[in-house]
Amino acid sequence: MKFRILALVLLAVSASAQEGNVDLGNFKSVDFRQLSDTTLAPLGQAALQIRPTEWKHAESAHFIYHFFHDFIAAPVSTEAEFYYRVVSTELQKDTAQWERKCHIYIFEKPEDWAAFQTRGALDPWTGGLHAAGELFIQRNPENKFKGRALGHEIAHLVIFRFFGNGVPLWLNEGYAEYSSERGYAAFARARGYNASPLARGLTDAQVIPLAQLTSAVSYPQDSAQVGPFYSESERLVRFLSGVDKGGFLSFLQGMASGNRFDSALSRGFGARFSNLEMLERDFKAYLSKDRENSPQK
Repeated sequence: MKFRILALVLLAVSASAQEGNVDLGNFKSVDFRQLSDTTLAPLGQAALQIRPTEWKHAESAHFIYHFFHDFIAAPVSTEAEFYYRVVSTELQKDTAQWERKCHIYIFEKPEDWAAFQTRGALDPWTGGLHAAGELFIQRNPENKFKGRALGHEIAHLVIFRFFGNGVPLWLNEGYAEYSSERGYAAFARARGYNASPLARGLTDAQVIPLAQLTSAVSYPQDSAQVGPFYSESERLVRFLSGVDKGGFLSFLQGMASGNRFDSALSRGFGARFSNLEMLERDFKAYLSKDRENSPQK
C-alpha cells in the first residue's frame, strides 16, 4: 500500500518537477504584508537583515517562501510540497493537522549563507537548517543538481510538527537522512533520471557503539566524526524501519513521548529487540552486509 501511495505522489508532481519547465505564472511574488503569516522567529529575522531590500516573498499550500529570484524559488516550492507529501504519508500523519505554514528562506550566494551562519552562530559545516518551524537552505543557481538538503530539512519539519521536539538527536537526524535519500531519488526518477538511494558504507573504525550513539545530546565535537554520526544514524533508522515499519513508527512515537530507549524498543519490536544489546548484535550484522553492498570511497 505504501508503494502505491508513493507512486501516486510521484505521478502528481512528475509533470511539474522539470526545473526548466516550471510555470512561473502559478508562483507569484507578493508584498510581505500580504503573506498569511508574517510572524518570524529570531533566525528568520536575522536572515532578512542580509540584503534586506532584495528579499521577495510568496507561498504555496504548506509553505511561505523568502527568496531573491522567482526562477530559483518556484522549483523549490515544487520540491517542498513533494517532500512534505512523501514524508507525511510515510509517517502516516494526517495533513489536516498542519495549522500554519512553515517559512523557507532560500539563499543563493555562498557569501550570504556565510553571513547568516555568523549571525545565527551556526556550526561551520551546516548546509541547511530547521529551527523552530522555519527552514533555511542554499540554492546556488550554478549547480544543476541541488542535493538532499531540502528533503532533509523538510523531514525535520514534519517530525517537529507531528512529534514535537522530544525526538532524540540520532533519531531525528537518522530519519531525515533516510527520508531525504529516498525522497531525492524518487524526485529524480519523476524527472526522468535513473536514481536510487545511495549511501557509503561505514568502516569498523567509524562505527559508534549504540549506547553512545543513542544517548548523544549534541553533535560530535570532532568534525571528522560528524559524517559517521549521520551515516550510522541513517542506517539504524533504515534497519529498524526495514525490520517492521509499523514497529518503527511505534518506537518513534515512544521516543518522542519521553520513553526510555529500551521501553520504546520493546513497544515497537517486542521480543525481537528487548534491549540495546540484542539490537546491537543484529545491527552489526546488518552493517557488515551494508558495507559489502555500498560504494567504496
